[in-house]
Amino acid sequence: MEKFTADKFKNGQLLLFDKPLEWTSFQVVNKVRWLIRKSCNIKKIKVGHAGTLDPLATGLLLICTGKFTKKIQEFQGMEKEYTGTFTFGGTTPSYDLETAIDQTYSTVHLTEEMIVKKTKDFIGDIQQYPPVFSALKKGGKRLYEYARSGEEVKVDPRIINISNFEITRVALPEVDFRVSCSKGTYIRSLAHDFGESLNSGAHLSVLRRTRIGNYKVENALSIEEFIQLLPNQENL
Repeated sequence: MEKFTADKFKNGQLLLFDKPLEWTSFQVVNKVRWLIRKSCNIKKIKVGHAGTLDPLATGLLLICTGKFTKKIQEFQGMEKEYTGTFTFGGTTPSYDLETAIDQTYSTVHLTEEMIVKKTKDFIGDIQQYPPVFSALKKGGKRLYEYARSGEEVKVDPRIINISNFEITRVALPEVDFRVSCSKGTYIRSLAHDFGESLNSGAHLSVLRRTRIGNYKVENALSIEEFIQLLPNQENL
């Protein structure tokens, strides 16, 4: 792959990254911006991402530089694909592993046939409540700020679209899945709602974004691979 230059970054680049576990999307953006500035010896460069991934998720993160930051909304609107694991038998306030299990449920009644069949109820346009532990804003504050301080806040539902929802492995309490969905879909909420629909409880225990539009994670760079494509690596 051809090395990057300062002009390339300023004119606009779409960079595909495989976000590491426990990094925030903003940490990746900040790291990339710092690397570009140092390696290209430029004071200022616009860098932004096209769709947040939670710290506990890995996978495809699109990062735009320079003039391509104007295309961020276009990339954000593209369909996304995720793979991961729902763990049945318990729910958490955040719907994932950010918070501890607060309620436990029986899973003895669950069968693979029942789980696979239930996915059909979630195909198409569905109503979904975003998690209270999310970065959505209400009244000028992030929802997770209310949640972490113990304040109750009413969250409005939204209509999202799921075009594909398949179960790829059942090894209870774990169930692996693949989902293709619209902008604004919370896979954590899908885990919670899916568990509830099966008269059990579930939370999201693994999440990986594999595709955004036609961009695939197998073509994405790690931070280390990105560094190898930068000029003046002795400055880093």
